Amino acid sequence: MKTDDQVVEADEAVPADAWRRMHPVTPALKGWKAIVAVVAFASYQFADDVRAASDLLAGRGWLFAVGLVLLVGVVGFAYSGLAWRMTRYAVTDEAVHYRSGLVFRQQRQARLDRLQAVDVVQPLLARLFGLADLRLEVAGGSGSAVSLAYLREPDAQALRSELLALAAGLRRPTTNPSAADAPAVPLPGGEPTAAVPTGRVPGFEEAPEREVYTVPMSRLLVSTLRSAGVVGLVVMLVAVVAGALIAQEAGPLFALLPAALGFVGALWGRVNSGAGFRAAWSPDGIRLRHGLTEQRAQTVPPGRVQAVRLTQSLWWRGPDWWRVQINVAGYGTGDDAARATVLHPVATRQEAAAALWLVLPDLGVEDPWELINTAMSGMDDDGGFITSPRSARWLDPIGWRRRGVRVTRTALISRSGRLVRNVDVVPHERTQSLGLDQGPLQRRLGLASFVVHSTPGPVSPRVDHLEAKAAAALLDEQAERARTARASAGPELWMRGTA
Repeated sequence: MKTDDQVVEADEAVPADAWRRMHPVTPALKGWKAIVAVVAFASYQFADDVRAASDLLAGRGWLFAVGLVLLVGVVGFAYSGLAWRMTRYAVTDEAVHYRSGLVFRQQRQARLDRLQAVDVVQPLLARLFGLADLRLEVAGGSGSAVSLAYLREPDAQALRSELLALAAGLRRPTTNPSAADAPAVPLPGGEPTAAVPTGRVPGFEEAPEREVYTVPMSRLLVSTLRSAGVVGLVVMLVAVVAGALIAQEAGPLFALLPAALGFVGALWGRVNSGAGFRAAWSPDGIRLRHGLTEQRAQTVPPGRVQAVRLTQSLWWRGPDWWRVQINVAGYGTGDDAARATVLHPVATRQEAAAALWLVLPDLGVEDPWELINTAMSGMDDDGGFITSPRSARWLDPIGWRRRGVRVTRTALISRSGRLVRNVDVVPHERTQSLGLDQGPLQRRLGLASFVVHSTPGPVSPRVDHLEAKAAAALLDEQAERARTARASAGPELWMRGTA
């Protein structure tokens, strides 16, 4: 049996009546992807030779093409139907068990004590049928996630609540509690709010939530127009059109089309994923909801965020907007992870501070607002930051005065960038490992780079060009802080004792 701490392949004994199937419409939602793949492949092959494509479809050629597409569709739907019959899942107090495979049978076990996030994702077609994909992100590297696609949307939401409650340390009661028996759940500020039974999952109630911020659609659109992608697209268009006019040829305009479509696709992706973005605090974690054609409801349990990055591009400097991203073990990298790791797509300074508060309510200083302001726009040793010495200007003549690091009681905070400002925050207990980098020029100038290793994601904390002795001392001190913080960290079962 091959095992690791998060996902194992095993023939685990689970009661027969505990296994459930996905929704019967699932094969229809998955089978059409084979047709899309064939059409996309053909379009790619003949995109550069339209005449060859027209010759191929001439006469009765189109009948052959249609027949091929239909054949692929039949095979795709048949395979999806067989796969649906062989796919099952079961939920126990300790894990989610998942069985799949036609030729090679596989059983996976996602341990709930390693649960990093639970997402309810609704692609456009699934939403039309009232279905959703429940995705469990588990700390375990590549391939550790479990996707339950597709379930009825109410069932997916109810199962999400059940899994979060089990992961938090609660256990199924023998009787279904009434509203009067529901425990009071504390919200930020200390006031208790009674949980309200949903009636969807016997024995479990959906935890209450408090909305922290929402993103107006107008701000999202304006921020997209002020992004570097739009600036790059405009510059490219002007250059290519000017070249076409000078050469009096239209060829450069056609050559521009793929690049322009790439820019437009990236911009649409940002709008599509950020539409309707809102965040809320709940006892079961940080709740994020966003998406236009594909709606996503994320829940990140407390303490699962490994690092936070606040970024401000040059084009956002005027309105003082910031983008907030996070590292969460299990999300990893890729297009889907890029959408899932956004904590705020375009935040005001106050909203960026609120987003950071969601992850780290205690920054370990008496005046956290002053610390955040200094990290965002401070220079040199403002706010007690350890900064690069003057010799660093030979390696970074523009941004050396912005580079710095500050260590508080609870976190390490680094800042960098003059044109594109970055602020990285890593809680001490989430430090994976530390290191020092020193190139030949740094060594000659007596400099070194301090590196904090985090889980895969958009945040890669490092402070370049510190004085070598200061960087070495910081390495030793931070290693001790991280060790102490992990030893005194709170329990993973964060809701045990509330029921």
